Amino acid sequence: MSTVYQPWPELPLDEWQDTFTTLHLWSQIVGKIRLSQAPWTNHSWHVPLYLTSRGLTTSPIAYAGRLFDIDFDFVDHQLLICVNDGSRRAMPLRTQTVADFYHALMDELEGLGIHVDIHGRPNEVDHPIPFSQDRQHAAYDPEYANRAWRILLQADRVFKQFRTRFSGKNSPVHFFWGSFDLAVTRFSGRPAPLHPGGVPNLPDWVTREAYSHEVSSAGFWPGGGPHPFPLFYSYAYPEPQGFSTAAVRPAQAFYSHELREFILPYAAVRTAAAPDDVLLDFLQSTYAAAADHGAWDRVTLECDLQPRPGAPDA
Repeated sequence: MSTVYQPWPELPLDEWQDTFTTLHLWSQIVGKIRLSQAPWTNHSWHVPLYLTSRGLTTSPIAYAGRLFDIDFDFVDHQLLICVNDGSRRAMPLRTQTVADFYHALMDELEGLGIHVDIHGRPNEVDHPIPFSQDRQHAAYDPEYANRAWRILLQADRVFKQFRTRFSGKNSPVHFFWGSFDLAVTRFSGRPAPLHPGGVPNLPDWVTREAYSHEVSSAGFWPGGGPHPFPLFYSYAYPEPQGFSTAAVRPAQAFYSHELREFILPYAAVRTAAAPDDVLLDFLQSTYAAAADHGAWDRVTLECDLQPRPGAPDA
């Protein structure tokens, strides 16, 4: 583990791809446990995980009169299961197959009297292997798992600052385990045309409900496919005419025709003198491109930052 703490560390995809893939699948198992017990919330807001000062959490899950949560701890590298009756279990995060992780977690839950059934195949990935049978993916590099969490933690903080200037419907900052990305979404308030669907191994009705209304959405993703590097993104659905050619900031941002979204390489933020300012500039300018070209009612939807951050009378 690095001895010097860096809030915005390097995260070259080619150096942690195997760990990323395995951790993505582990996060889906944990996320599906939350999903199996949670009441439905619009746009799948009952699905995500959330950042903590040590990792990721399901937040409290109701079960048969009790509450429990499952946390990834990327500092001590454990998976923690805590129940409100005081019982607790811990599993080491280490090199192990997805199948071993799945069976160990289910055994620990059973030992706590928590009996859950989940859909046993990954979503949003090509060629999914059932969790209980996946002995192909087994990598875990604690240094890179910790780096990824540190970046998510900083992005979560900046995204929360960005969302304060919007008084319309505005999502919490969510970690979506299906795609392994952190996202925040603003809504115009108007219905959207039917989404075409087509996300790998995800029912179209889920995608269509998620995009039932017009959005401007931004997030962080470790990268892959045509862009094999960590990146921030911003897109609009439906994409208004002129959005892809809009002038956005900073200069390193560009429109990806493959992903149909604006991209800012993470390196442009990490190496900046003021990373927060660079990221906020990207978030605001790409949102403005979506809102202006989409004819959103910005006067009604936007607001000044209130109360003032750090104000003693807040």
